Amino acid sequence: MTVYFIGAGPGDPELLTLKAARMIGQCPVCLYAGSLVPAEVVACAPEGAVVMDTAPMTLDETHGVIMDAHAKGQDVARVHSGDPSLYGAIAEQIRRLKADGIDYQIIPGVPAYAAAAAALGTELTVPEVAQSIILTRMSMKSTGMPEGETLENFARTGATLAIHLGVRALREIERQLTPYYGAACPTAVIYRVGWPDQMIIRGTLTDVREKVRAAKITRTALILVGPALADSHGFPDSALYDAARPHVLRPRVKA
Repeated sequence: MTVYFIGAGPGDPELLTLKAARMIGQCPVCLYAGSLVPAEVVACAPEGAVVMDTAPMTLDETHGVIMDAHAKGQDVARVHSGDPSLYGAIAEQIRRLKADGIDYQIIPGVPAYAAAAAALGTELTVPEVAQSIILTRMSMKSTGMPEGETLENFARTGATLAIHLGVRALREIERQLTPYYGAACPTAVIYRVGWPDQMIIRGTLTDVREKVRAAKITRTALILVGPALADSHGFPDSALYDAARPHVLRPRVKA
């Protein structure tokens, strides 16, 4: 018996990996986070499978279902949104599985920031503009952030920021980031990326908050901040495809 932690992607069932769809389709027990994973994603569960939305359940309750499946020798598809390694709350589940001697595997999925960049039609790492992406979150009512992991510290890098759980803290995000990125820094808020009601709001650190407020978005949104989001840059072409710069796979300079 094995528990499969499956990354369902951001919401679009077509963004399931082939392996994720195959595992959901063969496990007799499927637990999915219904607040973030649409039911269509787990519609490929086998006929007669136990399919449960874990949104209203506690950790003890979900683990209890897994223990029952373990006693019956039934594999479990534990389906999470995005990629399980990012804010997937799987660490505490794995700790319990290890304590009970239950095998598990992790199947990666498309993370929200990647789907958001695709929806925006942009690259998040632009030559000489931004070559790093920082994935972080606001603490709000969630677990506190470790010391040193602050927006100000991250902002000093000038990297592209992908901020989770922050749509209700846009005023504070503006306050902390403006001294480093400037008031006119491009900012995008992507609501329910990959879902049918996906919404994209573009603006700057200064004006995006009012746009989000007008759209009445209060949850389930990712915030991207950074100069790489600008519509145009005076950036150089990547050296990777530069005819004047040979490399190991293209050893000769091309005219």
